[in-house]
Amino acid sequence: MKRKTLISILVPVILIGGLILYSMLSGKQKELILETQVQYGQFEIVVNIVGELQAINETEINAPAALRSRNLRIQSVQIQDLIAEGTIVDSGDWVATLDRSEVDNSLKDILDNFERETTIYENAKLDSTMTLRGLRNNLISLEFVVEERKIALDQSKFEPPAVIRQAEIAYERAVREYTQAENNYALKVQQSEATIREAEINMERYRRSKDEMELVLSQFDIFAPAAGMVIYKKEASGQKRTAGSTITTRDLAVAALPNLEDLNSMTYANEIDVGKLKQGQKVRMVVDAFPDKTFTGTIISVGNMGQEIPNSNAKVYEVEIILNERDPILRPSMTTHNEIIIEILEDVLFIPLETVFSDDSAKFVYTIDRRKQEVKLGRSNENHVIVEEGLEKGERLYLSIPTDLEIFE
Repeated sequence: MKRKTLISILVPVILIGGLILYSMLSGKQKELILETQVQYGQFEIVVNIVGELQAINETEINAPAALRSRNLRIQSVQIQDLIAEGTIVDSGDWVATLDRSEVDNSLKDILDNFERETTIYENAKLDSTMTLRGLRNNLISLEFVVEERKIALDQSKFEPPAVIRQAEIAYERAVREYTQAENNYALKVQQSEATIREAEINMERYRRSKDEMELVLSQFDIFAPAAGMVIYKKEASGQKRTAGSTITTRDLAVAALPNLEDLNSMTYANEIDVGKLKQGQKVRMVVDAFPDKTFTGTIISVGNMGQEIPNSNAKVYEVEIILNERDPILRPSMTTHNEIIIEILEDVLFIPLETVFSDDSAKFVYTIDRRKQEVKLGRSNENHVIVEEGLEKGERLYLSIPTDLEIFE
């Protein structure tokens, strides 16, 4: 008896609990249904691209220009140390230090060559002095011989003709030897002067190289040419120059001081979107660092030549957007999301792209009143599409495929 009574009590309780649980689950399922409405009004055709803020004008902080000297033959040098990006500096503040090791080795070679050429120059002068001294002494001796032969010739005028002739020949020979020695001396002087001059030129060339190298090394600590905020320069690859980066004599920029008054957003559009873009189009811009603030801008240039994306066959085109507003919170290198307004259409119906489904060639939507409605669609942007036929303003639509498709008409 008691057992039957217990069962008669539990069965209704279980049934009631099941109904309550089913009701709760059904309610939750209903809560999970996502829907939207057909909207009417202004529709924007836009292109969204990501960019990066850059200063239109900037003052470069460069390595010493003397690195370009042909005498030094320096191709590149590394940045040993570099101030943190974003640091505010005054004119004359330290910014970077270049690595001296390679240039020190070059200076050592120059010093060795300068010492060698100095020795050659000094030896050339010494050799010239000794050689010319010997030639001058020989010239003086030959002058005495000429004088002696002249005296002998004068004294032979009372001698027989043969003796006189011998005296004449001896005198003429002495004169020829003296003249030849005199000419040789003049030539030797010219040769010595040329040798000394060549040695001096070589020595001075290495002296200039030494002086230039020492001057360059004294400038390997680099200081700000003006006050401002330091930003890092970018390589052709897009990577920033930091400590350890290599700079070449073709591009001596180590860092830069941007003019924060005028900024633009440098962006890159893909091959599909670039044809829609042109100079003068308006832009809405949001900076990632300050998502609650919206800025406006204008396209000022669209690149004609595509640039290849690394490890891809795709190309992108440079698009430059100038900001219309100035704000002290903005900084170079901040990421921007740019919404470029291609066209604005008035008084049109439009729906989210998520509501549109396809079956073969037909496009359709699912309405909340259980209809599978075919639609004719028009132009679209990244989030919405225009409805030309099939729907009315305010109709409610599913954002996903309903689970009970069998009851849809």
